[in-house]
Amino acid sequence: MKKLFGLLIAMLALAACYSPEPFEAEDSGESAVSGQSSKIGKMFHVNGMEQVCNPSVSQDAEKYPASMLWLNFGGTLRVNAPDSAYTTKRVKQHDRLTVSDTAGNVKWYMMVGKDECQFQDPEWSTHGGFIVALRGNAFKDGKLNCGGALDYKIFAVRMADQKKFWFFDKNSLETASPHLWVKESASPDTSAPDSTVEGFFGTKDVRLVYVDSIDATEKIVFVDFANGGEKKTLKKPAGKEKWGVDAPMISPDGKFIVYNVLENPSTWEAYIQELSANSTPIKIEEVKGMLSAPAQPHWFEFNGRMFVLWAEFAAREGMLNKSTDLTEESVQDGSFGRTVMREIRLAANAPSDLAFEWVDEMREVAPVPMIGGRSPDGMFLATGTNPAYLLKLP
Repeated sequence: MKKLFGLLIAMLALAACYSPEPFEAEDSGESAVSGQSSKIGKMFHVNGMEQVCNPSVSQDAEKYPASMLWLNFGGTLRVNAPDSAYTTKRVKQHDRLTVSDTAGNVKWYMMVGKDECQFQDPEWSTHGGFIVALRGNAFKDGKLNCGGALDYKIFAVRMADQKKFWFFDKNSLETASPHLWVKESASPDTSAPDSTVEGFFGTKDVRLVYVDSIDATEKIVFVDFANGGEKKTLKKPAGKEKWGVDAPMISPDGKFIVYNVLENPSTWEAYIQELSANSTPIKIEEVKGMLSAPAQPHWFEFNGRMFVLWAEFAAREGMLNKSTDLTEESVQDGSFGRTVMREIRLAANAPSDLAFEWVDEMREVAPVPMIGGRSPDGMFLATGTNPAYLLKLP
């Protein structure tokens, strides 16, 4: 872990998993296979009460309905293994990517390879057929050495055949939080050469955002592979140049991002920004009635309407669930936090006063905070970290 970013990594551990102290769960001995119904919907444990990193709701409601992508801690997993290769006992931390459903069944997974130490920051892309993540490894005297600082690389995985495409094969931050946009109509041919963007994804219309260290500060980097693949750095919010950056998410049309900047674990802000080197970040203001600034904002598109979805936390101690059992009706009253969304109208390549417009007021989606996004069919919200859940909305 780089010294320059030691403090920042500790800050961002609240949203992802950069080796914080593991959560100690009670040993139920069983996978959670039934949900708890209440007036807010039906809440399902993901991986029992065990700790889960980087919750990301399924973007493919046909092949992976009612499912979530997540990264594991070490120890025991509370899921139903699909085969003998997927172990659930004496598991190594971050050694696999898992997609599991509300019944605790593993629907898709990828294990680390023989030259890999761990995965980090997995996120479902805007296209249901691809995931983007980091892979970390290190070598000493020609041998794999996972005990020290790791070198992280950014890659995409094609879910149909588990092949990887390497965007950058060295020197990425452990907190890079990559997100990937792929043209929705792309239909990759798994028999085609996969060494190029077009061959792997079935289109050149691919965009990547991630966080990088530039001049000793964290900034968002944007790459548009349909227009030369040149790296472009986005402007940070004024006065927030030294703040950390967390989880930029690309809009369904591929033209905007939404993200957090953090001063410390309890102080953050959220911004919308066009994917353009000259764009100005636009703050999502914290207004009366909000419990906190927007945390872990995501895009949600439904029937041609665009929304921004985010979580709010009442305690302002960090943007994650710290072992509160969200199946308990006593916390399903908004006292712990909530999930809201607000419809928005966007216009790329427009003057700043016309770039976006809120269409209506905020609406509460659930009176509990969910940080992993909303499924494209609108039926499910996902969250982690300890424990993790899928909430089927009423």
